[in-house]
Amino acid sequence: MSPFGGWGTLAAFLALLCCRGSGEEQFEVPMEPNHLLVGSGEFQVINFTASCTDPKKLVLETALHKTFLEDQAQWKLFKVISISKNMELMCSFICGGKEGMKVFNITLFYPPKQVLLTLSHTSVAVGTLFTIECMVPAVAPLEGLTVTLLRGTEILYNQTFVGTARFPQDAVVTHHTTAHREDGHHNFSCEAQMDLRSRGGGLVHRVSDPQRLEVKEPVPNNQMVTIITIVIMLLILFVTFVLLCRHRLRTSNT
Repeated sequence: MSPFGGWGTLAAFLALLCCRGSGEEQFEVPMEPNHLLVGSGEFQVINFTASCTDPKKLVLETALHKTFLEDQAQWKLFKVISISKNMELMCSFICGGKEGMKVFNITLFYPPKQVLLTLSHTSVAVGTLFTIECMVPAVAPLEGLTVTLLRGTEILYNQTFVGTARFPQDAVVTHHTTAHREDGHHNFSCEAQMDLRSRGGGLVHRVSDPQRLEVKEPVPNNQMVTIITIVIMLLILFVTFVLLCRHRLRTSNT
């Protein structure tokens, strides 16, 4: 079940209110909330409420499969099942002989279900450039999604996405960095957080499997090793030659 559905959100999601009584009973319908965020394929429990004392014909009109759960004098409780596309719900009722109506837009969201971390190398030398990539497949909306790359508990890089595309798409974050000796002592990971609280939703958090990077000391250049070896051998030969010359001079003098 989605973290935004269920019994805990009954009062927060759908309320149609009737009020004002001066002589003949009248009503007004507030403009909020007028937008519901629902997880793809999930169900939503809807509390349809009127504030007048004796509302008539409280009806939830939808092409989706709905189940009546419970009611009292001023409200009805419905369960709307298998929401698979963006659509509208219409609620209507009668107060004081007048009909009230409100249309609510349902927008599907696709929360992070997987967070995939990839290191361009599993073994690198100190000072070598490598790439960290994090992919969050099939999420929507991108607005409110933050992807954070971590080394242990240290934040290496984070990115907050923008855009209101309704259809799911992959969110990819790439970061290039240089290997340090201490990198080999920590796990690399990626966190994805979708924050829809400003839009009446909730907070979804997912973390990738950790990955380890093997960091090696840099390998000396082969050409440089050859040059150093030749220089050392020449020095040894030179010193040997000098010592032999001195020995011969001493021998001839005696």
